[in-house]
Amino acid sequence: MKKRWIPRAMRIAPSLDRHQPSHPPSDRHALLINPFYPKDPHASFGKHVLTPSLALTSVAAATPKHWDVTYWDENLLQGPPPHDPMPAVVGITVHLTFANRAYELARWYRERGAVVVLGGLHVISCPDEAAPHADALAIGDGVTVWGRILCDFENGCMQDVYRADFRRPYRDDPAPRRDLLDRGAFLTTSSLIATRGCHNRCGFCYLSTKGLHMPYLMRDVDQIAAEFLEDGQPYAVFTDNNLGSKPEYLRQLCRALRPLEKIWSAAVSIDVTDDPSLVREMALAGCTGVFIGFESLQNDNIAEANKKSPRTDDYARRVGLLHRYGIQVNGSFVLGFDHDREDVFESTIQWVEDNRLECATFHIMTPYPGTPLFRQMESEGRLLHRDWSKYDTAHVVFKPKHLTAQQLATGYAKCYQRLFSHRSIWRRRPKDWRAVPAYLAMSYLYKRSNWLWHLLIKFRLTATVWRPLVELTRRRHVKFRRRLERETDPIETDPFAIDALDPAPPRRGSSVVSAGV
Repeated sequence: MKKRWIPRAMRIAPSLDRHQPSHPPSDRHALLINPFYPKDPHASFGKHVLTPSLALTSVAAATPKHWDVTYWDENLLQGPPPHDPMPAVVGITVHLTFANRAYELARWYRERGAVVVLGGLHVISCPDEAAPHADALAIGDGVTVWGRILCDFENGCMQDVYRADFRRPYRDDPAPRRDLLDRGAFLTTSSLIATRGCHNRCGFCYLSTKGLHMPYLMRDVDQIAAEFLEDGQPYAVFTDNNLGSKPEYLRQLCRALRPLEKIWSAAVSIDVTDDPSLVREMALAGCTGVFIGFESLQNDNIAEANKKSPRTDDYARRVGLLHRYGIQVNGSFVLGFDHDREDVFESTIQWVEDNRLECATFHIMTPYPGTPLFRQMESEGRLLHRDWSKYDTAHVVFKPKHLTAQQLATGYAKCYQRLFSHRSIWRRRPKDWRAVPAYLAMSYLYKRSNWLWHLLIKFRLTATVWRPLVELTRRRHVKFRRRLERETDPIETDPFAIDALDPAPPRRGSSVVSAGV
């Protein structure tokens, strides 16, 4: 298969000047870094500037008042992190796919006199690997320990390891420091998180990492509404693992968001459709799209992953319910389960087209270190290597059971190739013609324009180009909601009434933004 072109800046980290002279670290100045990671040429580059990471902006909010703090995201293509003034303390988040880059940055700053703190999921799962690259490790909730780390630094009594669990009431966390962000670099700076954790513990998910104990916690809905309103953006992305884990909480959140007349998207599980009235509440509150981890269309795969989910033969009806309320669906599918065979690629993409999913995201099964899946693959001798940079769900890193590694890699690429083809885009268009223009804008401008995204990111034009389209979507959706408010819908009381109705609603909402990429 022809190899996709990808700009150098999207696949190779910016170089660090080894000859850069060191300056004395600036007192009480901290730098937080989100390291560079290579981009998957099969997926949209737009996902990387959809919304900023909440992890480091939340940690920044815990910085003591007498400290200055700077945030730097290498994926915004503005070069390597700053060094003038040289920060006294550098905090770097570490994910397994960019662990080597994080260690490279840590070495560079340590050589010039800065103290480096490493945190993040990879530090939780592989602390012994990370320790030699840092002056201190933050294991667990970084918001809880960051202020203590800086205090100990000032007093000359830093520890090697700081630990904190995730049991502190979530509502007590400070709001993220969005003022540190370049507002023009993102499609929206309103990345919100209302809940932490998930009611599922899928064997392949990072939430099942050994040593990570993350109970399901919720923030007050009024806090979330206030943050959304204060940021002044028309669109927000909820970065929760599963915003619908507690349906009654989601209903309360929707009622708090509804008066704002804004739009948003979120990741939920498909069982959010158990109650059609809740789906309607989501639409009335401004939900334009959901990211759903279907994972597989085979029940055996779902059961073995320990995922609680409705039967797969009911997925189509549930997608139809979301569509009826104008909510786009971005379906996530994992390829390479032990029950997958050669036909999994064709059957999956065919189902996506038959059910008119506005978008889909494909992942090659990846055993993250510390998860039950990793331990299983390790015990069975099925791991191909431990090059963490390839553990990005775009490379095959294990021996599939009923496929060859090459078949899995080729099938994954073909799924994306077909999904973004003109034929597939047209086949998946909404049945309501009024929603087609926005859908096509999302499909072509957001998903098929990586050459454009590279330039938008590099020249910091993302907000300039996209926000007028997003604001237009918001205005259209407010009108859609007003019509929906006036409608009497039999589905709200009978979830199976949809089977007897025209699957295309009288009026359909639409969005130029894909949900939860």
